[in-house]
Amino acid sequence: MALEHALLVALSEKPGSGLELARRFDRSIGFFWHATHQQIYRVLGRMEGDGWLAVEVVGQSGKPDKKVYRVTAAGAQALSDWLAAPTPMEELRSEVAVRMRGASFGDREAVLEVLRGNAADHQLRLAHYRQLEKEYDDPSSLTGHELDQYLVLRGGIGLEQFWIAWLEDYLAAHERSAATPTTRTTS
Repeated sequence: MALEHALLVALSEKPGSGLELARRFDRSIGFFWHATHQQIYRVLGRMEGDGWLAVEVVGQSGKPDKKVYRVTAAGAQALSDWLAAPTPMEELRSEVAVRMRGASFGDREAVLEVLRGNAADHQLRLAHYRQLEKEYDDPSSLTGHELDQYLVLRGGIGLEQFWIAWLEDYLAAHERSAATPTTRTTS
């Protein structure tokens, strides 16, 4: 997926300035597709040049004018085409998994401490997602865009539960291993 598609989704939900978009991105799409503010601004400029976005300059009192981006018909078509294209199977590219696998070749306790921090971060994100989930009084009544948002949230909850379970399993196995004395036999 290109950043362009994530931005088209966000701007289809609600037009906005680059700053507004970057802030919304950090609070929603940014949980599963990271981009810096500089990347967002650079891509917005390219998308405007490609005719995917229209820009309205809005004057502000005591501040520089702001550009409000809206998806054009060409942008909506590009998004529609991308949404309908086959999706390749997601690949797991995880620095955490490589650290787990390589822990034997470095300072294992340092790696375990990093993983404990990762587990705590995932617990915080899960708690945040659970808080967002409470905003949906009756998920069975959702339709359309609200249902899509809810189902993505549920997927995020599932991913955080996966990460927490995997990290806790790894950490617990090493705690058990450290607590079990090893005996060597000599011949």
